[in-house]
Amino acid sequence: MILSLVLIQTAKAQSAYVKSVPPQSVANALSTLPEADVLIYASPQKILNEAAPKVIEPTEIAKMRASFDDIKKSVGIDPSSIDYLVIAVRFHKPAADLSFAAPDVMTVFGGDFSSESLMETGKVYLQEKVREEPYGSRKILVMPIDSIAEAAVKNPLLKSFVEVGAVALNANSIAVGNVRYLKAAIDALDGKGTRLQSMALDSLLRDQNALLSAAGSPLTSFMKSFGMLGTEATPREPRCDTRFGDFYGAVTSNGTNFSVRGAMNTDNPDTAKIINNLISGVWQQAVDSVPDKNAQSILKAIRVTPKESEIVWEAEIANQTVANFIKEQSKPKEVPKVEASKPAPVPRQKPRRRKPRA
Repeated sequence: MILSLVLIQTAKAQSAYVKSVPPQSVANALSTLPEADVLIYASPQKILNEAAPKVIEPTEIAKMRASFDDIKKSVGIDPSSIDYLVIAVRFHKPAADLSFAAPDVMTVFGGDFSSESLMETGKVYLQEKVREEPYGSRKILVMPIDSIAEAAVKNPLLKSFVEVGAVALNANSIAVGNVRYLKAAIDALDGKGTRLQSMALDSLLRDQNALLSAAGSPLTSFMKSFGMLGTEATPREPRCDTRFGDFYGAVTSNGTNFSVRGAMNTDNPDTAKIINNLISGVWQQAVDSVPDKNAQSILKAIRVTPKESEIVWEAEIANQTVANFIKEQSKPKEVPKVEASKPAPVPRQKPRRRKPRA
């Protein structure tokens, strides 16, 4: 998506000496988002300034910084780091005709930059490819995606993505996604729509040192998408209320290791043990089937265990192991040499001997 790339890449230019934003500031900024069923959080500052130097060669870090400087020069404004980047996914009840509705997707990023300046830069860069659409208290920059529009003729699930938009939520944050979800974000800002539940946000940001984290309610998403909670035209009360499947996961950097932590609710201890047994068998087969030894070392470090009514996964992975994996994956793939086939030797015919005349 060109619009998304232009805006995100512009804001993603990083300074090596930027201080991380306090988690409470991030929580306050995200509290005005619309409801979501799955959330993925990333801290680009921590990833680039704390984690990357531990696993990437200094020369590669220098190249990365140089590319950020080039972005700064080409954009013509003072870029800054992204304090947070959040991907939100919202599922829908089936339509009145019982057709499946594709989920909404939105990416929100914020930092010490001018969102209005970035929006103007995107508008100048894309020119006639975009239009400005007023909605509520904001203006949405909308760009049609021709390739998706063509595919949507045969696949109705893509209809909500035939246009991608961007909107400045406040002075230093921008949302990029399908237009319907962006309008919901504006409604939430204006106090007209449903905002993100505090429980979901608390789960996502529970670890203040997380480089990456994710939280969601897959069972609720399934129930909503397949009509168990009713349709858009006919509401229906759920027959059971459970947090089964609600999950959380995070990656943090701790000294010489990367720590992986997470948990999934299973409703009761017996169910936790049953699911853990199933996961353990499948996980072992999956690890054994991975050909890369460095990847195997990373996967083998992850332990999955049942604890009360949850399944918990955790791991301590050495920085060097991750560095070896990245180094191996960054190597240029060797193209096998194909030797030119030699022409088959032409058999030499023996000269005929003439018989002497009698």
